Amino acid sequence: MKKVTMFVWNHFTNDARVNRECTALSERYDVNLIAIDDPKDDSIKSFEEINENFKVTRVKRYPMIISCYQHDKTKFLITVGSVTTVIAATFLYYNWILMIYLASVLLMSAALIKVRSLRKRFVNLAIIVRMIKAGYSQNSDIYHSNDLNTLPQGIVCSKLRLKPRKLIYDSHEVQSSRTGYNPKKIKRIEKFLINFVDDMMVENHTRAAHNEEIYGFYPKTLYNYSELYDIEKKPVINLHQQLNLSADEKILLYQGGLQEGRGLELLIEAMDYIDEGTLVFIGGGKLERTLKNLAEESPQRDRIKFIPKVHFKMLPSYTREAYLGFQVLQNICYNHYSASSNKLFEYIMAHVPVVSCNFPEVAQVVNGEQIGLVVDSHNVHQIAKAANTLVKDENLQRKFSENCRQAKLKYNWEIEKTKLYDTYSQLEQKKSKHIELTFSRFTKDGETHA
Repeated sequence: MKKVTMFVWNHFTNDARVNRECTALSERYDVNLIAIDDPKDDSIKSFEEINENFKVTRVKRYPMIISCYQHDKTKFLITVGSVTTVIAATFLYYNWILMIYLASVLLMSAALIKVRSLRKRFVNLAIIVRMIKAGYSQNSDIYHSNDLNTLPQGIVCSKLRLKPRKLIYDSHEVQSSRTGYNPKKIKRIEKFLINFVDDMMVENHTRAAHNEEIYGFYPKTLYNYSELYDIEKKPVINLHQQLNLSADEKILLYQGGLQEGRGLELLIEAMDYIDEGTLVFIGGGKLERTLKNLAEESPQRDRIKFIPKVHFKMLPSYTREAYLGFQVLQNICYNHYSASSNKLFEYIMAHVPVVSCNFPEVAQVVNGEQIGLVVDSHNVHQIAKAANTLVKDENLQRKFSENCRQAKLKYNWEIEKTKLYDTYSQLEQKKSKHIELTFSRFTKDGETHA
């Protein structure tokens, strides 16, 4: 059985897409996923066997010096201070130049620990090195990089060999147009790195067309469809009881990362105009504290609840408790505008109607399958109006819910994963790229051929 090594830049506890891909590939390959350890979560194992052919290796996030500092800052400083004092005195006795070298090393170490930007770069570089070490030793037939931040690892492990291996670049996002990133810089980096890639996949056709526009070739698509399952057979969780809600209270659900550009602040604001129901957020992220503060300040604070992130295997049991689900991305970058995110298909699989944004990939599904209402996701009143329409018209909600039962037979991973198999089969028939030949793809003016 041929071996596949896959890289992902997270802890692999809530990445449903990567789990689906690895599980599907394990039916035909020996799959090893390299992820990042979470020192704050004792339940996460550094090595985990998902099934006979699918194993997860998690590399350490922090170098030892930073881990020791974070574990007990006072003890660390006392220990380091005592040891360096002895060493410094010894060095000073023999040669004062050695003392200067020691002081320089200590200053650089202190900068790495205390200066956030330097610490982040140092930590990320250390993770990359550990991933490369783990991936290279696995000596796989195919390497698979999820997103741009694991592509260098894939390139080193697959191409810096006497016999280069195949490399797939699986971009879950539009890397050149994301919030918090420098688009010009990222575009230059990605444009260079994809020359070492044997095949590339993106989330949908809207993004594939965008990729063709900026890089000159149309990659394969692999949609974020949920795995097909019978929601009635999932474990039962009484979310109403857990949140101290009456059994007939309508749960208005948002599940996913609490991040910028997802319309979450607007959902809280919209509760002033939504006549019935409780807004429930399931997930965590950078906006969590901000959203909780907004909720506390809202006149509707008693109708807004938060639940910490839930493992993706248990999430359907929570989703099924919802009366409707929100997917109101904001058009703050092309990455958001072109998305067809997990949560839309997770709502469908749980038979939960949606109030969604009017972006092309999302609107096509919602309108085409009649599973919810499409709104201008930047307009609080439109969001509230759509929610009120569904909470007041239970017949319409039931109709949309029934339509979800049909839609999930079309939008599911059991169908979509055949495209993943096809990509791998075609890749095995290709001749692997050699680093020394990749630069021939550049023309004199720096443009890349498809």
